[in-house]
Amino acid sequence: MMKGLKIFQLSAVYLFRYRRRYFFLFLALMFGFGIVTVITSIKDGMYENVYRAAQSHYAGDISVVGYDRDSLQTYHLAQNDIAAVFAALHNAGLAESRTVMRTLFGNKGLIYFNGDSLRLKYVIGLDWDRETIHLNALDYAEPPLESPRGEQEILISAPAAAALGIRRGDRLFLETETRRGQKNAGEFTVTGIVNDSTIFGYHKVYISRTVLNRLLDYGADDCSTIGLFLENRGRVEAARVSLLDELSKSAQTGPLVFDRDELSLAITGSWKGVKIFVLSLPVYLSEVSDLLNAMNILTYFLYVMMLLIIFVSAAVTYRLILHERARELGTMRVIGFYEADVIQALTLEAVELGLVSLAAGFVFARLVNRALGLLSFSWFPGFEIFLQKGRLSALYLPETTLINTAALFAILLLAVWFPAFKSSRNSLPNMLTGGAL
Repeated sequence: MMKGLKIFQLSAVYLFRYRRRYFFLFLALMFGFGIVTVITSIKDGMYENVYRAAQSHYAGDISVVGYDRDSLQTYHLAQNDIAAVFAALHNAGLAESRTVMRTLFGNKGLIYFNGDSLRLKYVIGLDWDRETIHLNALDYAEPPLESPRGEQEILISAPAAAALGIRRGDRLFLETETRRGQKNAGEFTVTGIVNDSTIFGYHKVYISRTVLNRLLDYGADDCSTIGLFLENRGRVEAARVSLLDELSKSAQTGPLVFDRDELSLAITGSWKGVKIFVLSLPVYLSEVSDLLNAMNILTYFLYVMMLLIIFVSAAVTYRLILHERARELGTMRVIGFYEADVIQALTLEAVELGLVSLAAGFVFARLVNRALGLLSFSWFPGFEIFLQKGRLSALYLPETTLINTAALFAILLLAVWFPAFKSSRNSLPNMLTGGAL
């Protein structure tokens, strides 16, 4: 125990003594770990931004969607379907999950304002009182003066508002089609304007679910989708399988699909009435995931290059330092240190240097990410989905940081151990005369 403590103290003394020799390696380790952390944290941040945007748009981690073949409006869950879903949620043990109900209308919605019209991409009917978490999390260009409550209130996306010159407080008409194909319309007051130009928020409006049901000629309490928010994101796929198994016992259900291609193929089949699909966000995000996977190839390439630079820098630096310290290492052997003790002391020096470099590298990464966060990437078409309020955001996941740390130390110790082992086994006369290792 005392000997181990002495070796630790000795390694710290030597690290401080040779700090100038180690300075280049310190810079390489700091810069390498910092860049690796920047790469992985930005990648994780981009994926998290995509996931949160999709979670907000699709109402949860899991979406239970009804595809109605007896209606011109595809997305529809009637009261018996909704009852079956909630019974399945209870039987699957998911009843405690936060659930929301939304009614969806596709890209045939039109808004009219001051004699001009605009076709919408999404018309979403939601329950104002049950979705306060979602509504409060929205980024508003013109926020509501108070939380929306009335049936004649509407929230509109900033691109749609800008196209028609709409401001908060203006009144507009929204035109839809009923489930039987007739035109229907309602007059609304703009309560707020949502600053969202992503593919999920472009030309999008929110109104009361009850009102949209009336415009589509649905039942008052019908909906299109039931969304589930799970606390543990790692359970999503298991929960989806469990829910689908329970739901298939009492309702007509679609197959388990894993991407948009499989979903498109599944909904082209023929059936009567409503078929219920249980979908997770990776199904909707499969195309975006392909893009992220392509970006991962570049990420991994840069990652490997930085680790290679660290390895070469450490190997060259330690070879030079150990050559200079041959007499010192020989003296350690003379006064009673074994070869294993010398290797342990040199390894501890590397670990201590790695810890200092890691801390500095993390600070460096935070500064770089903060600088990147000041840059706007809104000009990049379609890139908004990866951003948070038009800016890149970093996410420092514990598991990713742990992997980066382990990779740094693995490369560093690998580069140190071989020259340390070779130097410790050199003959004493050769070491004491400062001969080649």
